[in-house]
Amino acid sequence: MYTGAITMRYAKALLAYANEAKVEYALYQQALTLERSFSEVPELRTAMENPVVSMEEKLKVLTIASGGKVVHELERFFLLVMQQRREKYLRAMIRNYIDLYRKQENISIGKLTTAVPMVLKEVERIRKIIVDHKGGSAEFTTKVDPDIEGGFIFEIGTYRLDASVANQMRRIKQQFIEKNRRIV
Repeated sequence: MYTGAITMRYAKALLAYANEAKVEYALYQQALTLERSFSEVPELRTAMENPVVSMEEKLKVLTIASGGKVVHELERFFLLVMQQRREKYLRAMIRNYIDLYRKQENISIGKLTTAVPMVLKEVERIRKIIVDHKGGSAEFTTKVDPDIEGGFIFEIGTYRLDASVANQMRRIKQQFIEKNRRIV
């Protein structure tokens, strides 16, 4: 069975329900926390797919994984998913909800990798540039990777700007190799 249609249908319904109740932002924050829990705790998925675990226990686990107290609409969504025996698709439903919410609110997602930690002021300056250029708002994660040796790598959407020293060194090395091939 193709599960993409199922998960998208549930995600769209959850977004419409959240919009109607005016809790879409709070639900979005709790969905982000739940998605993070799914990625950090693989046993959570196992518990959701286990038919021996009762609905009440699953609801408690999902509530805790969502950050403690969840909005009423998310709790009702969890109950609906469990009543329909669709628990194994819950993570995909939550991911789809996050994507739909970001699209609705025009939120750009990015990732900034640097060789050393960045000052918060500079991160905010980059966020402002993105918002001014693309409109909406921007969310991005920062990561420190000493392997890039300096500079930065910035990814947003399908675009990637690699201004790292390691990448520049790789390019120079490739140019020397190409030039030497032509000489020989």
